[in-house]
Amino acid sequence: MAPGVARSVSVLPEPGPALARFVAQRAAAAGGGRFALGLSGGSLVELLTRHLPPAIAAGPAAPARWLLAFCDERLVPPEHPESTAGAYQARLLPRLPGPGPRVLAPSPGLAPAAAAADYAAKLRQAFPGEDVPVFDLLVLGVGPDGHTCSLFPGHPLLQEKETIVAAITDSPKPPPERITFTLPVLNAARAVVFVASGEGKAAVVKRILEGDEENPLPAARVQPHSGQLCWILDEAAAKELTIPVEKHSIP
Repeated sequence: MAPGVARSVSVLPEPGPALARFVAQRAAAAGGGRFALGLSGGSLVELLTRHLPPAIAAGPAAPARWLLAFCDERLVPPEHPESTAGAYQARLLPRLPGPGPRVLAPSPGLAPAAAAADYAAKLRQAFPGEDVPVFDLLVLGVGPDGHTCSLFPGHPLLQEKETIVAAITDSPKPPPERITFTLPVLNAARAVVFVASGEGKAAVVKRILEGDEENPLPAARVQPHSGQLCWILDEAAAKELTIPVEKHSIP
């Protein structure tokens, strides 16, 4: 882990409620200002749809103050089951107390390079004066291969230093055409929370949290420069860890 990065690891029977409380706490901590939240897709859609609305309803984290963006997107129509933005807009957003957040989503129907440039332009408009957008919180998942967002092991995008949104046309996980936040954006965030569950994630979680590899996995490269890094795991995903963890608590 990079020097200066504050990391916590929590292990719970069910990560969803803890994740929802953490998002609500970070939103409330923004006070009366904007809360910029970036979400990843996959299983996180179901977790947040189930648990975030009641957590928000119970506290002072009004979604009307949120700027909601998506950390990566598969280049499919919004109604396609693989669309991250489409899934959140169909499932989570209607359940949030109104008025809802401002949503910053990739424009559908564009080729990869054009989609990445268009989404980057939207981000720059939403974060004026910032060379790299600084999100208050990014919610990320991790694949069994150690990928996060659409940043895959061994891919040249892991070396990207300037571009904030990159196109990928050769994703090893279908669909092949995607756009994704790059590591500069992930590492500029004020807080990053990873969520992993299931025995199938145990080996890669151990590599990420305990390994010291010369060529780290993509998720291991997420080290916010001046922010907080949190991992919320279920017991199956944490079963191989030997580092100290917080049992049944949230960061």
